[in-house]
Amino acid sequence: MLITNAEIFTGKGFSHGGMVFGETIQAVGRIDGPGDLDAQGCYLIPGLVDIHTHGAMGEDFSDGKAEGMPILSKYYAAHGVTSYLATTMTLKEPVLADAMKVIREAKRPENGAKCAGVHLEGPFLGYAKRGAQAAENLHKPDAEMFARLNEASGGQVRMVTVACEEEGGMEFIRKVSPVCAVSLGHSSANYDTALEGFQNGATHATHLFNGMDSLHHRNPGIIGAAFHAGASVELICDGLHIHPEAIRMVHQLYGENLNLISDSLRCAGMPDGDYELGGQPITVKNGKATLSGTDTLAGSSISMLDALRNVVRFGLSLPQAVYAASTAPAKAARLWDVGELAVGKKADFLLLDKNLELIAVFVDGKKLDI
Repeated sequence: MLITNAEIFTGKGFSHGGMVFGETIQAVGRIDGPGDLDAQGCYLIPGLVDIHTHGAMGEDFSDGKAEGMPILSKYYAAHGVTSYLATTMTLKEPVLADAMKVIREAKRPENGAKCAGVHLEGPFLGYAKRGAQAAENLHKPDAEMFARLNEASGGQVRMVTVACEEEGGMEFIRKVSPVCAVSLGHSSANYDTALEGFQNGATHATHLFNGMDSLHHRNPGIIGAAFHAGASVELICDGLHIHPEAIRMVHQLYGENLNLISDSLRCAGMPDGDYELGGQPITVKNGKATLSGTDTLAGSSISMLDALRNVVRFGLSLPQAVYAASTAPAKAARLWDVGELAVGKKADFLLLDKNLELIAVFVDGKKLDI
């Protein structure tokens, strides 16, 4: 199939041209000849990759409900996500194991996005920076427990968040980093400890600024250590978790290592009201999710497409935003066959109009009915 007359994302900017594809991309650039689809000047970008999302539409991956998987898959596709990591909360091992099995057995529905693996956000986190994670379910970093959960998932864990200062944290990183990406987060680690974590194999930082000490000129903490180590970092760009100026600053500091995430909860795509997260009640008011009765933020209600539009509104260029929402997260999660419009990559891509409204979604070269 050939798409013509598109503004194609090149990784650094946009170039007018076309793209030949089947299940994978076969050619991209200035291509002559009649096409199967005239893009009419729309933006052609890689499908968005959400490496940190707990759920939407009343469903949560931690529930371990097989019937929830197709609902989530279709929601993501309808909001421009073609690949996602099913992200779980801090729960007891048997509950997590059940969720892993459901994720392993799920099949991508027609008109749905791909589940590219699992992000274990816990239970190997620190008490002081647990945020909306349930304290009674926290567990010391345990590589054997990780291995059991990864086996239950069918070897699909692509990322795990850990508090490296906890007992056994460094050994955990050394053992697990060859298996999947290890991210530092929900952690009180100071700069030296965090840097040691990166030196031992961690490569990523979970929702930068949230769930960690603030950047201080005498203790740069995880934020400074990630910069020094060249690690990738993720931001929740809903306009609530991070001030727009901080987003601009992070992009100036980290450049192509910046990843956009949704960190969406089951309340995404749903009205304001009361919901549940990892066994704890949350309240959503004007799109802001907090632990009920507190001011503690508990994830977001946005989609990745919302995040992309937000950072453009906040001052990033469209190429910078697209890279941070597709190419960077694919690399951070070691998903080597998506996130770029390049020969041999999966034909997972979007068409957006000039107002960044979604026109079409393609997965494995097939146009979805969204």
